[in-house]
Amino acid sequence: MANKGPSYGMSREVQSKIEKKYDEELEERLVEWIVMQCGPDVGRPDRGRLGFQVWLKNGVILSKLVNSLYPDGSKPVKVPENPPSMVFKQMEQVAQFLKAAEDYGVTKTDMFQTVDLFEGKDLAAVQRTLMALGSLAVTKNDGHYRGDPNWFMKKAQEHKREFTESQLQEGKHVIGLQMGSNRGASQAGMTGYGRPRQIIS
Repeated sequence: MANKGPSYGMSREVQSKIEKKYDEELEERLVEWIVMQCGPDVGRPDRGRLGFQVWLKNGVILSKLVNSLYPDGSKPVKVPENPPSMVFKQMEQVAQFLKAAEDYGVTKTDMFQTVDLFEGKDLAAVQRTLMALGSLAVTKNDGHYRGDPNWFMKKAQEHKREFTESQLQEGKHVIGLQMGSNRGASQAGMTGYGRPRQIIS
């Protein structure tokens, strides 16, 4: 990876807009959740965008996070004993996390790209992915989520309804309100089109 200098003009404007989407309050909540989910040995980042990026950059903590949401026998990501120091190994570790998160149920639209985290291009997207992962964990409610369930919103779930045959038959004789109503205003007393109004003096 080549180090890039500061951006100017339109690129700078775009980067500035992306950086404004980063939420520092959300960062605190995500850090709390990751520490509760993975245990205190993951440490804590320095406050702010850069500290958050450096903390997650090598992919080890992200891998531990997604592994903690699975039962003991089926961990989807292999976590190395020593954190990887080579750039491509770190990016590979992040990519494995993204694959495992997608398999867990996070939609592609909620996923960040590896460079968003690694080069700090869009850390708001990283937050969005972690929020989606937390929401899924709370929604699944399978006993693997640790932390306050109010930190994440539950995803909407299907509510299937069952009707008996007699209820379905009754429903065929009801005129739905989409068809209009025969109550209220009527055309009683109206004259047909084209006839002059009768004025009697």
